[in-house]
Amino acid sequence: MFFKYISMQMRAMLLAILATGLFAALASPAAWSRTVLDLDVQRQPVALEDWGDYWIDASAKLTALQVAAGAGVNWQPTDRNAIYKATAGSVLWIRFTVPPAPDAERWYVELPYSSINRASLYTLDMSGQWNEQKAGDLVAVSKWPVPHRHPLLPIAVSAETPSQYLLRLENGHRFSAPLQFVSEGFLNHSEQRVSLILGIFFGLAGLAVLVSAISAISLRDHAYGWYALSVTLMALTQATLTGIAGLHLWPDAAWWNDVSTSVLPTLELASTLMFVSAAISLPERSLRLHRGLMAVAVLGVVMAVALALVPVERRMGIFSLYVFLPQVLAVYAMAWAWKRGDRFAPWLMIGLSPILIAGAWLMARNAGLVPISFMTMHGSQLGVAIELPIVMVILMLRSQHRRENTRRIQGLDRVDPATGLINGHVFAERLMRMIARSERLKHQSAVMIIDIVNTDQIQRDFGRKAAEDLPLRVAERLLSTAREIDSAARLSERRFGMLVDGPFSAEDAATLGPRIVARCLMPYKGMHVDCIAQVRIAYALVPYQGSNAQGVLTALEEKLASVSIEDRKAVFMLGETTPSKRRRQRPRPERQTDTV
Repeated sequence: MFFKYISMQMRAMLLAILATGLFAALASPAAWSRTVLDLDVQRQPVALEDWGDYWIDASAKLTALQVAAGAGVNWQPTDRNAIYKATAGSVLWIRFTVPPAPDAERWYVELPYSSINRASLYTLDMSGQWNEQKAGDLVAVSKWPVPHRHPLLPIAVSAETPSQYLLRLENGHRFSAPLQFVSEGFLNHSEQRVSLILGIFFGLAGLAVLVSAISAISLRDHAYGWYALSVTLMALTQATLTGIAGLHLWPDAAWWNDVSTSVLPTLELASTLMFVSAAISLPERSLRLHRGLMAVAVLGVVMAVALALVPVERRMGIFSLYVFLPQVLAVYAMAWAWKRGDRFAPWLMIGLSPILIAGAWLMARNAGLVPISFMTMHGSQLGVAIELPIVMVILMLRSQHRRENTRRIQGLDRVDPATGLINGHVFAERLMRMIARSERLKHQSAVMIIDIVNTDQIQRDFGRKAAEDLPLRVAERLLSTAREIDSAARLSERRFGMLVDGPFSAEDAATLGPRIVARCLMPYKGMHVDCIAQVRIAYALVPYQGSNAQGVLTALEEKLASVSIEDRKAVFMLGETTPSKRRRQRPRPERQTDTV
């Protein structure tokens, strides 16, 4: 009836005012209903969601009674994924009320963040007093209401009346851990699963430390020693971050439980930097760069001492100044070695990348850039579990490669590095032993000297590279002809030797020489069909034709030196007359026919 006596303009104005008021009321946070805290054992963990309220006390001086009174307190609804900007010197207060719920099981307030400095839960009793329960790094774990990996504070649940609580949180940086409620039965089941996973992780880390320590001693490799130290500090760091260390290793050392979260990672980074330097052989490659990494590692030790002494509000700032420097230098050193031909540097970068990624994610959480999640809580353990086997395989391959190089270097005085054949010194030693063995066993063995006679022609016709490759191809043919008990040697650039262990007859010797000549005349794979080796062979039967090793070798060399260049014969036995001497001597029957 009222609208009948007003004008159309007034009607429109009233409708607009009503619509505006209704929109403002709906847009107000108070207009939306909050999620009711329901402690249901079938759906756990139960998150606080927006059921509670939070306020940041910048002065950090108010008591629970003053906060509960609400003087000057501006409460805001909580959020499951909120990042509360409560840094050092301020306190985060959270208030919540537990509605009536079945009291068949015991319930706990759980803060799944083991590195919080202090967490105090205040319960309002019947007399109006706030009773405190304390946990966190600044409180010895043995004195917590429930000793656990992270703060776990019991609450009283009533089936008839609601319970009011205040939670006071202190931390050195922004806080983002979700507040959740768990029952005792759920807690026991979840802890069994977590204990299994952490047991596997720390078992893998312990195995890596043991293998690395044994390898460092047995192989005398500094890389294994630094890696054993790095993994030890890494395992202790993860034990601190997961709360295992505070619960089992130092439950009564509140001060160390607090500072270890920054001291141990700093020492771990310093040891990892020295491991990278040793793994890529930086002292041998660049002493200047190695000293730079060593200086940063020593700086890390100094920073660790400083972190243990400075107040908690300055600790995170100092740690943040150092934490990125070793990582950047380690990546630079590995890239530098990779560019200069280190075959293991790129694989080492791949192996360490999960740790670097997990560390960056953890620093983002500490800086308040991302909320606590599975990756921020367990990303470091996952990265270490991936990194450990990869780096261990790389170290084993590296050790094998180093041992092969060491054997090769140690064998340079006994082996020709180009062909892998024994050299002249070893050849003479083995010839002496073969002669002695043949005399003792009453049989004959053969010693051969093989010369390549067409190297100059090959260089003129096919080039210098072909002439340089020709001795290598001849060495391959000699190895394919020799038996396992025989020995092939490279005596000079164009001369080879072969020891054929007996029993060995004259007929066998007469056929072996032409067979070697024929093998050398066969075309070589990858070379021109006419690029073949022409060889001449002088051989002797020992001890029949000499029992002095050096004398036999000298006689065979003189035998080859006396052969005319125009002589088309290829195989000569010690004692037979060369063509240049036959014109001055009467012909005499030869013992064997050795022509090809």
